[in-house]
Amino acid sequence: MNEHTDLSHEKAMLEKYAADYITSDDSSQQRLMRQLEIRVFSQHMNRGRALELGCEIGYMSELLSPLVGQLDIVDASERFLERTRARGLPNAAFHCSLFEEYQSPQPYDSVFASHVLEHLLDVQQVLQMVKRVLKPSGLLFVAVPNARAQSRQLARHMGLIDSLYDLTPNDLRGGHRRVYDRVTLNRELESAGFEIIAQGGIFFKPFADFQMDKLIDSGILGEPQLEGLYRMGHEYPDMCADVYAIARPKAA
Repeated sequence: MNEHTDLSHEKAMLEKYAADYITSDDSSQQRLMRQLEIRVFSQHMNRGRALELGCEIGYMSELLSPLVGQLDIVDASERFLERTRARGLPNAAFHCSLFEEYQSPQPYDSVFASHVLEHLLDVQQVLQMVKRVLKPSGLLFVAVPNARAQSRQLARHMGLIDSLYDLTPNDLRGGHRRVYDRVTLNRELESAGFEIIAQGGIFFKPFADFQMDKLIDSGILGEPQLEGLYRMGHEYPDMCADVYAIARPKAA
């Protein structure tokens, strides 16, 4: 199978994933994680030109938009782009393209890849595209689900998974192809020619997503507890729901 055929299959698969995702309920846990990612990333952001890789239903896009001057959003799914366009973001431009095929006439100050790398067919190919479209001083912001999250460690001890690095049924439904920890994420970025300038974990997560949704929606976990779990993430980054890295292209 040649590369063109691979990418054609990839786009069809992403549209199917988008259709399944849009018909599922919105998640309090997912909204919380996007808010916390922005909280972490905003400490390093500027108001320049930004690229967002993947938009899903646009929640992250809506958080990013007020913090940048121009936001270009790339997604291979027209369904996801339609949902995000409906949010009426005044400084956003939309591009229906696979990341591997995306080209930009102007370089970016920032590129955001939130919950993207675990889905990709060829991570290194996409990271090389990111390097081409970033300014030499630009920053790449990445967040991925963490293999070593407390919730996954609990699942292993319950006998639900054999290894922290197994793809769970929930991973497979979400189109995940791999699972990272903090070390393997950094290694992926460094292999592509990036230098890590900040890294860590976001939100100490004791239970599975569906359990966190119930605890948040019922009010059992309120703002004080959620803030405490966010701060605990600074102390225990390798047990957080997500791990993140902020990186820049290595100087030639």
